[in-house]
Amino acid sequence: MSRWPAVLTWRAHNGCRMESARVVLTGNRIRASGRITGGECADHPAFSASYDLITDENGATKRLSLRSTVAAGERQASIARDAEDYWLIDTGGTHVRSTFAGALDVDVVLSPFFNTLPIRRHGLNRSLEDVVVPVVYVRLPDLLVQEASLTYSPGHDGIHVLSPVSSATVTVDQDGFLLDYPDLAERI
Repeated sequence: MSRWPAVLTWRAHNGCRMESARVVLTGNRIRASGRITGGECADHPAFSASYDLITDENGATKRLSLRSTVAAGERQASIARDAEDYWLIDTGGTHVRSTFAGALDVDVVLSPFFNTLPIRRHGLNRSLEDVVVPVVYVRLPDLLVQEASLTYSPGHDGIHVLSPVSSATVTVDQDGFLLDYPDLAERI
């Protein structure tokens, strides 16, 4: 019996943040609606962010909409990949069209969920090959969008992830969804 759709929830190890997402998995296609809430701490101001994600049949991001709220106000971003693999980024006053170095995934800082996308797409929970993954990198809570690369190195104790802001060995469940990302969050 399939466990999908499911609601997956993560709690930051330091207790200052939580993320919860309703995930619908159909083959490699993912639809997810989630929310990240964070209390003020050394890493960020108090914020709330929500997202809606749709991937294609290969698990590559097609469309992501984000909304982030802090005490000073609210920001929104729309991120979509077209048929020519160009990303169209709309952050209200800024519009960008770029390939982002061939990225097929979006990574949202502070979110354990978004690491699932390249892990599942590359089968990293069953692979022994290192993979460098270009991503559209979105920082929270300001929704700053930039180009970045993540390196995933599968090993006997999990999958080592090297990102612009951290280095850690993560563990995933049998479907490739994150269970624990040290110093970020664990699934509860």
